[in-house]
Amino acid sequence: MSLYIVPVPIGNPLDITRRAVQVLERVDFLVAEDTRRSARLLAHLGIAKPVMSYFSPREKEKAGAILKRLQRESAALITDSGTPVISDPGFLLIREAVSRGISVVALPGPTAFVPALCVSGLPADRFLFLGFPPRRKTELERNLRALAHLPFTLVFYESPRRILDLLSALLRVFGNRAFALARELSKKNESVIRGNLATYNEDLEDEPLLGEMVLVVGGCPANQAQNNEVTITNREDILRLFEERFNLDRNAVRDAWMRKSSS
Repeated sequence: MSLYIVPVPIGNPLDITRRAVQVLERVDFLVAEDTRRSARLLAHLGIAKPVMSYFSPREKEKAGAILKRLQRESAALITDSGTPVISDPGFLLIREAVSRGISVVALPGPTAFVPALCVSGLPADRFLFLGFPPRRKTELERNLRALAHLPFTLVFYESPRRILDLLSALLRVFGNRAFALARELSKKNESVIRGNLATYNEDLEDEPLLGEMVLVVGGCPANQAQNNEVTITNREDILRLFEERFNLDRNAVRDAWMRKSSS
């Protein structure tokens, strides 16, 4: 049988496709991140189907029963909003389904980062989608340092509670760059705020930081990328490069270096 990956609206219920509705009507059961939210969607569409829950961090535990049913039935995987697997549960289930020879079919449809990128006014020919960044300050800044030299437009998901911390960290690590913050896309209070990291407090001063957010940040300018190139002149420079860009422990790299040098 088949597992269908079915995107659902991120806000406006009219965004669901006719094909998505047809699949939801045809499959034997649904696999949903939140059964309460899926029940509201199904009621809106006038569809009655059995629903199995599948959520983080119990994905591995839940997958067994779902895969057993998929041997004889078809199912649709949905998330609370948008496209499953994109910063949402689904990867482990899909990987196991593929390994067992179960057909996996993905439908195109809503996902928040694509419209945010389109309306940002920043280059969209090359971009890097990064989902939710690390929460801890030290891990976040280490992660951003590894991205600082990249010329691609960067796209993040973030919560209203942490968006100012993320902008502050981006300014510290990247310096001044253009950004666009898309809020509540496709919903009643949709807005897009465009500004610069150096003035993000002023740019957001009168804006309510509520709802689901997508942050789009300009890539590293060519002249800045050249200035940021690491000049490797000695062993400590190499150790620092590996520590910052590849998240490797400096002492472990040093020990490996010494063992190689003495062999």
